[in-house]
Amino acid sequence: MRNITFAEATLEAMREEMARDARVFVMGEDIARQGGIFGQFKGLPDAFGLERVRDTPISETAIVGAGIGAALGGTVPVIDMHFADFIGVAMDEILNQMAKIRYMFGGQANLPLVLRAPDGVTRSGAAQHSQSLEALFMHIPGLKVVAPSNPKDAKGLLKAAIRDPNPVIYFEHKDLFRQRGEVPDGEYVTPIGEASVVQEGGRLTVVSYSRMMTQVQAVCKQLGDEIAGQVELIDLRSIVPMDTETILASVRKTHRLLIVHEAVKRGGVGAEIAAVVAERTIEYLDAPIVRIGAKPFPVPFSPALEPAVIPQEREIVEAIRGLLGARI
Repeated sequence: MRNITFAEATLEAMREEMARDARVFVMGEDIARQGGIFGQFKGLPDAFGLERVRDTPISETAIVGAGIGAALGGTVPVIDMHFADFIGVAMDEILNQMAKIRYMFGGQANLPLVLRAPDGVTRSGAAQHSQSLEALFMHIPGLKVVAPSNPKDAKGLLKAAIRDPNPVIYFEHKDLFRQRGEVPDGEYVTPIGEASVVQEGGRLTVVSYSRMMTQVQAVCKQLGDEIAGQVELIDLRSIVPMDTETILASVRKTHRLLIVHEAVKRGGVGAEIAAVVAERTIEYLDAPIVRIGAKPFPVPFSPALEPAVIPQEREIVEAIRGLLGARI
């Protein structure tokens, strides 16, 4: 095991997969020239050449469209959106082409494409550089969606996404790129569609993913003996397909559920999880399901106002304490 950053872990995944499969290549804005704005592609041009690490014009439509064509032509493109917020420019390519092609051709054509999308709030990025958009793509059949919370899963999920014959949207939170964590030395892949039980507990299930998973873990550490043995933490990792069985099994054990994500609460991933639990295990609940998410406003630039929109640790603390003391 080595202690490396989230960005270094994804860079390792790219190096290993490009060395393993000559069909894998990368393209996006400032990839070859700068190594990506978060350093997540640094050194790849020297290792693999400019044929496999390609800078593109500033056109998300062209980037995604070219990626789709390249995937249909037999290669495995990894395309970078710079910021997840810019995905909207290429929505026709994603919604009507990338997600549909394999189905419209009756499975005769694979579309092994990974769309990397740095998302989330970090240091006053403001409304157009701070969004978490995973719920939009959860609603589109034909896409897989993953969102790792730590360096180990960042590497394992990226490798799994590159090897998948379907299009995968890989959300990587901008504030996690500097986070350090233990990553295995050898070859490993984190399966898409499997959640991780990070911590076992008997009285409350907490489901989260991406950066908010680190916030939940920090809260649990802060509360310490007050909640020892009571809180079970589930890192979703994969949003589509979603590992609902792991969530349901936990809720049947704990009888309480809290869902935490940075994306807007309204219509978010938490709403889908809450609905599934209500449909299939409502008789096990001893307290109402609680969701924590961003308020329904564009993210402010102001350092003073940004925390008013995005979930804070104190909200998680209050929710955990409230649920552990609640009973229907």
